[in-house]
Formats: sequence, structure tokens, C-alpha cells
Amino acid sequence: MSEYNAEKKRIVGFFGHHGCGKTTLMDDVLVNLGLTDRIGQRHLDKDPVEKEKGATFSNHIFSFDLDDSRLYFFDTPGSLDFIGDIQIALNAVDNVVIVINASAGVEVTTERIWNMARELNKPIVFYVNQMDKEGVNFGNLIQELKESFEDEIRIVPFQIPIGEGPDFKGIINLLSNDVITYEEGTGKSSKQSEIPDNAKDYLERFHSEIIEDIVETNEELMEKYFESGEEGLSQEELISSLHKAYDEDKIIPVLIGSALKNIGFDQLIKALISFGMTPLERKFYTEEGTEISSQEDGQFLGIIVKNEVDPFVGKLTYLRVISGSIKAGSSIYIVEESTREKISHINIPRFDKNEEVEMAGVGDILVIPKLKSSKINQTVSSEETSNRLKLPEFPEPMISKSIAPNSKNEIDKITESLAKIAESDPTFKWEFDSETGETVISGMGTVHLEIMIEKLKKNFGIDFEVGKPKIAYKETIRSKTQAEYKHKKQTGGHGQYGHVKIEIEPLERGKGYEFVDKIVGGVIPKNFIPSVDKGIREAIKKGVLAGFPVVDIRVTLFDGSYHEVDSSDISFQIAARHAFKIAMENDNPVILEPIMHVEIFLPTENTGDVIGEITAKRGRPLGMESAGKGYDKIVAEIPLAEMLDFSPRLSSISSGKGYFTMKFSHYAEVSPDIQNKIIEERKREEELQK
Repeated sequence: MSEYNAEKKRIVGFFGHHGCGKTTLMDDVLVNLGLTDRIGQRHLDKDPVEKEKGATFSNHIFSFDLDDSRLYFFDTPGSLDFIGDIQIALNAVDNVVIVINASAGVEVTTERIWNMARELNKPIVFYVNQMDKEGVNFGNLIQELKESFEDEIRIVPFQIPIGEGPDFKGIINLLSNDVITYEEGTGKSSKQSEIPDNAKDYLERFHSEIIEDIVETNEELMEKYFESGEEGLSQEELISSLHKAYDEDKIIPVLIGSALKNIGFDQLIKALISFGMTPLERKFYTEEGTEISSQEDGQFLGIIVKNEVDPFVGKLTYLRVISGSIKAGSSIYIVEESTREKISHINIPRFDKNEEVEMAGVGDILVIPKLKSSKINQTVSSEETSNRLKLPEFPEPMISKSIAPNSKNEIDKITESLAKIAESDPTFKWEFDSETGETVISGMGTVHLEIMIEKLKKNFGIDFEVGKPKIAYKETIRSKTQAEYKHKKQTGGHGQYGHVKIEIEPLERGKGYEFVDKIVGGVIPKNFIPSVDKGIREAIKKGVLAGFPVVDIRVTLFDGSYHEVDSSDISFQIAARHAFKIAMENDNPVILEPIMHVEIFLPTENTGDVIGEITAKRGRPLGMESAGKGYDKIVAEIPLAEMLDFSPRLSSISSGKGYFTMKFSHYAEVSPDIQNKIIEERKREEELQK
């Protein structure tokens, strides 16, 4: 068993728009624990690029013990370009704290995270930070939260402020009526006996509301409330009912504070311990839909929630224990990899130095060094099994760039570094495109790629050029045609002779290449037939229009001739290549471009402008429907070439509120004018390479 039982553990994720103060809140914890003495230094942002930019670009996980409880905190990125890390954390945690900038209110990321958390049925707390900012009005902010999010779920203020803006000094707990003021910056609090005048209006407005909202979720408590009023309800009954309503997504408590002044965050932690979801209450399911029971004495089961590369230790894998327990020195089975690995050491993630432990149990998050085969969102078990946990799929990358090392000596280094970055961020992809000769990196947006590029340069010390990637165009034909070629060459000894007659015809889109042998009577010996196929396969690597690969064709070899002495494998390969080129030139070939299936989510008032943008980008809208809460969903097919700058255009049109997903759909013919532009661009590139 773990040192702490699962009921005393809480796994909490902090989410919110960039600038809401999530990482500064983590500083509050560290100051209150005596681990540092300064707030505002963003102590968890240890990556050099994060330190330089003053922003969080990946999930940071640490734990601390308070009284008889252990808490694990996830500090997450504030930019939706890092949606992969946000999604990983949302799935990994049991309690979702959405941090709100008190002066900015509901922002783009607030809404997106709300929707994602609700889809996962996660209990949510709103934490209103920066209550000390000029112009803050708590009442107006609560009204905005209710208008934005309250539907079948109640938004319930759990605390009210003592003063607002620069006068913010403390909080009043609406359940206990505790009046708590703070010594600025230290986190030290004291209880006051009297309610300040500047809090009485909010107390009168919201106190009865929280009591009524809680009892309405519990019939037994409601009857008691009707019979004897608030005086007949105990604090224990109210907290117990709040815990159940919170777990069941019936109530979303709102708590408040100021990270920079270190006011209120200690009360949020106490609240999470008081009514937060425990690891035993979290529900997990297999891909087949079977519910997984989180049992402290059950079979060990876990999920990988983070990978990072430590310059001294190497790869570190973060694993959440879902069921059972694990000891140092035991082995684990990684289901998706079908491999078993030995665990020599297990650690608990702490702020400054991870703490080695002998055993861990349900609700613990472990740091395991040097696992060879471990990827984020993979299932880990003590026994060999094929059962995988049902987990959200990562979105496909939205934007790509090409990179080229300035030195050939850097090629291996850049490949190794790209692999490490991709292992820690599943939404970052890279590949060497043999068709275009480029290394192409892909990410969720402009900011995402820019940060990955900076990490490559600064963290791994690689020098390279960044360019615009080439689109992987293809070439094909529209009709059936025939061609022949006789390769005849006489030298001093044996000559070369190969003669083929072929017919080419188009196939359905996506069918690739097909070779048909219709030689009869032995006009070409059977041992040379594969040579013709080989020659054709070589020829289709480079089409006649702009040198793009040729696809979706059937080539039929129906006649030819050979020489008993001079014919050879290479002779028929050469003849096949030339015959294919002639056939292509006679057949009015066309260029194909990749078409993407795109789903766009945006405010309803911007729908018309975005449909116009889709049309301008040679796209085809397929449908539109309401996505709720004033948002529409547009489904469209758009050429990949037009999607390279779509993200900033959508952001501009929708004031940053729109977002989209896309995946490859099919290849389609380009129009003659676009084809001519592609051919001209290809010619210019070839000239520059000479």
C-alpha cells in the first residue's frame, strides 16, 4: 500500500487562457510550503525556452503533502496551440480547475477547455484569479460565468471577496461564514470575527444561493431545509452533498484569490481536499466499454501521462496508477507495445528533486527513469493483456514547415532530437519526405511550431534553416493510350536490346499502381517481364509535367520483342521507362493535389465570413450545424496548399475564438490555371538548385 490511502489523494489540473496566472499560483504553493521565497518567478517553467518567453509550453507535474493528504498538480499551457498537452492533462486529472483572469473574464481558451472538460464528464472548479486588478467587479463576473456556462449545471459562488481591485484583502467562505484576511505576499491568514462592510452586499446576495443550490441536489437535505431552515443543516451534511453534486457535474463552485498577493489559494486547496473527487471515484473504461474499478488491492493498472528528456538522467516517464500498487524492482507490461520492462526505481514528482519511494498505489503519479518503450496515453499493466483504456484521440497537426540542417554532420543529431521532442509531444510530428527531399515538421499552430523550432535550436544546439514545405502533389492520366519503345544499342561485345508495347489507363482515385502481363506466345520471355514492371515502377517516381510521382494508373504489357543474345534485364527496364514516358506525354496528364477534410468551430456571427474564406481558398463547404452556445460547426473540403495560412486567417476573422481540425481526405485534379502555376514554381525551384 502507498503511504497515503487513495481517499486522501487529489489529482488536480490547472487550465486557463494565457496570462490568467496558473504558473504564478504554483509559486504560491511553493512559497507556502517554504520551498521558495519569491512569487512571480514561474518556478515550474524550467525549460530554457519557457524561461525566456515567460510562458508554459508543456505540462508540469509536481506533488506535495499537506496534513494527511497528498496532492498532485498539473500546470498546463495557456495557448490552444498546445492542445495536445491540455488534452493529456484533462484526461489524466480527476479535478479540473479553470483559472480565470478577473479583469478579462471568459476568454477563448476558457470556453474551449470548458467544452473539452464537459465532454470528458470532469468535475470543474472555477478559480477567479487576479482579484486585485484594477476595475474588477465580482458580481458582474459571476453573472458572465452564469450566462456563458450555466445550463443544466449550476455555477455557485463558494466565496466572496473582502474588497475588490487594489482593496482586495481576503475572502469569506459562504458555507462556514469564515472571514479570512491575509498578510500580503506571505500567504499567512487570520480569521476575523466581524464581516467587513465592503463584503456585506455580496454576502446577502450569494449566501442563501449556495445553500439552496446544494440542497436542491439532495432530496433528503431539501426536506430538512424546508422543515427547519438553514439552522437545521450541519456543515458536514452540506459538504457531503456538495462533494456528491460536484462529482456528478451538478454544481461548479467558484473560488477566488490573487496569485501575486498570495491571497486565497490555500483555501482552494482546502476546498479540493474537502469536496474534491478522489482517485477511487474516477471512472475509466476499456476500448470495449468495460468499466475499470479502481481498487487499492486490485491488479496494477496505469496510464502514461508524460514523457520528458532529462539531460542528466535521460528519458523520464510519468505514470498514473489507476488500480493496484507497484513496487520498485517489479516489471510492467506496456499493452500497446506488447513489451515488458523492468522498473528499477520509482519516484514521486516533487518541485526541486523527485522523491524515490519503494511502493506507490492508486492515485499516485510516478516518475520512472529509462523506460525504452513508452508513449503518452499508453496502458500499463502488471499482467500481459490486450485490454486498452479508452482515451481521447489526439488532434492531427494543423501546420507544417520544412527544415534543413546547415551541415550534413547535423543530420543524425537533428533526427535524434526530433524523435525526442515527438516522444514528449504527440501532436508534434516529423518525417523525411522522400518525394520532396525535405524534413517536414508539423504542429498544431504557428506558435506551437515556433516553440518546437526554438527548442531544437536552444535545447539541442542544432543550426538549421526553416522554410515553407512543398506540397506532395501527384500526377496521373485521364484516358487510355498506348506507346512502344525499342531500346537497341550495339557495343563491342554483347549489345542491348529491349522492345515493349504498353497500354496505360487511369484507375480510381487512391488505387495506386497496377501492372498487368498480357504477353502471349513468348514474344518477351517470362524472366524479362519483372524487368518491365521494375522499369515502370522507376518511371512513375517522376512524372512528365513537374516531376511529381505518378499514381492511379494501370500499365498493361501486351507486346514486344527480344534478342536471344543482346536482351537483358537492364535493356527491358530502359525500354519500359521510355515507353511509359511517351505514353504519359501523349495522354494529356494532370496534377493532383491533396484535399483535406476540415471541421471549423466558430462564433455564429462569423460563419458567413468564414464560408466566404473557404470559397476563396478553392474549398467546398459540405455542411453547417449549430454547435451550441453561439457557435457553429462548418464541414468543408479544402486543398492542403490553401490551408498553410488558414489558422491566422481564421483567428483574424473570429477574433481568436475560432478553431479547426483537419485530416487528409483524398487527391483531386487541380484546375488548368493552378496546374500552370505549380509547373512554373517547380521550374524555378529546379533552376535555383542548379
